[in-house]
Amino acid sequence: MSGEPDALAVVNQLRDLAADPLNRRAIVQDQGCLPGLILFLDHPNPQVVYSALLALRYLAECRANREKMKSELGMMLSLQNVVQKSTTPGETKHLASEVYDILQSSSTMDADSVNEMNSRRRKAQFFLGTTNKRAKTVVLHIDGLDDTSRRSLCEDALLKIKGVISFTFQMAVQRCVVRIRSDLKAEALASAIASTKVMKAQQVVKNDNGEELLVPFQDTPVEVELNTDLPDYLPEDESPSKEQDKAMSRVGSHQERGTSWFSTATNFLSRSFYW
Repeated sequence: MSGEPDALAVVNQLRDLAADPLNRRAIVQDQGCLPGLILFLDHPNPQVVYSALLALRYLAECRANREKMKSELGMMLSLQNVVQKSTTPGETKHLASEVYDILQSSSTMDADSVNEMNSRRRKAQFFLGTTNKRAKTVVLHIDGLDDTSRRSLCEDALLKIKGVISFTFQMAVQRCVVRIRSDLKAEALASAIASTKVMKAQQVVKNDNGEELLVPFQDTPVEVELNTDLPDYLPEDESPSKEQDKAMSRVGSHQERGTSWFSTATNFLSRSFYW
């Protein structure tokens, strides 16, 4: 069928959906998406494998997903295979190892660690305002973002900026994907991160050939409008933002699953079990 999506298109769509914290529970609860991501880990196209790992890393950010992900048939073995395969690129091995360690440690963390991580994660999943219709996405490469303490510093800095809608970390590649109001300058994010004194941000952009470039920000500080009455966090199951795009707005509609985008992905996966 000419209009049928290919493997890379499907896994990229799942990755983009998983980047939004509000979608993560629904993706893991869907009967086809998690098994499909596991199948993608054995795909011959390294781009498909890497996108699948990024999606799994996003999904593992939600602690409630981890036990189900860990127990999913083939999950841990497939992650091990990616790490052990001699042809796997180093960055992909690093990401697979990170996902494996998160899932492996999910049942052994003590209660204090769980509470601390949940608090931090909820804090990172906040949304401001009732609409993100006039929002834009900024991808930052953050030098120095290499452990959980630095991540916490970065979270605290971003949470203070008025106009930040949400953010998600990609620790394996030292990146942060930030959704902000259209009138907020990316330089404000860089200034806030620089204020930590231990991290520095560059903006990730793509040139006309689709290649990623790192663009440094000017060293001149930018005045940042701060939040004064920010709540601690919003529960994961609340969805204050109504202006989702069509793909995202269908994620949580379990009763309409037969016509959802997930159904398209599942049908594709079942027809493409062997590549």
